[in-house]
Amino acid sequence: MTLNEITQIFDTVNFGLVVLDRDIKIKYWNRWMAMHSGIPSNQIIDEPLFDFFPHLSTPSFNKNCKAVLSFGNFSFFSQKLHRFLFPFKPDGSFGYRFDLMQQSCTMGPLRAEDNSISGIFLIVQDVTELATYEQKLVEMNTKDALTGIYNRRYLETRLKEECDRQQRYSRPLSLIMIDIDFFKKVNDTHGHQCGDLILQSVAAKAASVIRKTDFIARYGGEEFCCLLPETDSEAAETVAESLRSQVEEMENRFNDTTTVKVTISLGISGFAAEDSPDSFLKRADDALYQAKHTGRNRFVRL
Repeated sequence: MTLNEITQIFDTVNFGLVVLDRDIKIKYWNRWMAMHSGIPSNQIIDEPLFDFFPHLSTPSFNKNCKAVLSFGNFSFFSQKLHRFLFPFKPDGSFGYRFDLMQQSCTMGPLRAEDNSISGIFLIVQDVTELATYEQKLVEMNTKDALTGIYNRRYLETRLKEECDRQQRYSRPLSLIMIDIDFFKKVNDTHGHQCGDLILQSVAAKAASVIRKTDFIARYGGEEFCCLLPETDSEAAETVAESLRSQVEEMENRFNDTTTVKVTISLGISGFAAEDSPDSFLKRADDALYQAKHTGRNRFVRL
């Protein structure tokens, strides 16, 4: 088989193929790479790779190149660890949740006839569809389908992790339990579709009030739970009051004809040295019970 015939094959495969010489200059750039990069091969051949992709000039990437050239090692760049080597746009619009193509890449040695290492090959595979599918599976197992926030099962995992972390480092940790007041009346008066709208609205509002480092989950029914790392009880009261007042002010439009307003009750607990995840959660739940039985639309801290 001639070199031209081999090149024709490599230009039809559905993955990227790059050949680098010992100076990390590009010696081969197949059609797949040209198509996704927008750089034709005649513009990039014999040019340094880092001139076109300077983000690759890192100690880690250079170390891998040296290992391949010196010892004939193979290196693998998994999507889970590296996301991508080359910043290409994903193909098409198939509901991908990534701005850039997710790639699984392999780096290995090219040997001359005398078995000396003459260069490096890079194989670049597009795994965006697989990564998106895996992400959706994770979300199905951790997210509440209606509200889009985390579910109770994932909450229990995170709660244990944060409690263990607090016990190791003695950092403040607070918990807020939230319940929508008279939620059954909303369902009975306006129907379950309206009830779903209220659940979504309250969840979205709570998610917007807390920090990115905080955590909110649907605990069950009309109850939610906010886990606040690095937050003492007094700071948690500020968060609770902000959320309570903002939910009270919300005007939830249902069917473009009906405005439904709701309030929430909240229970707060701060993690104590003798706490377990269960006792920590129970105190917040007990505080919520007190808030609901002393007038609602308020918070109680225990």
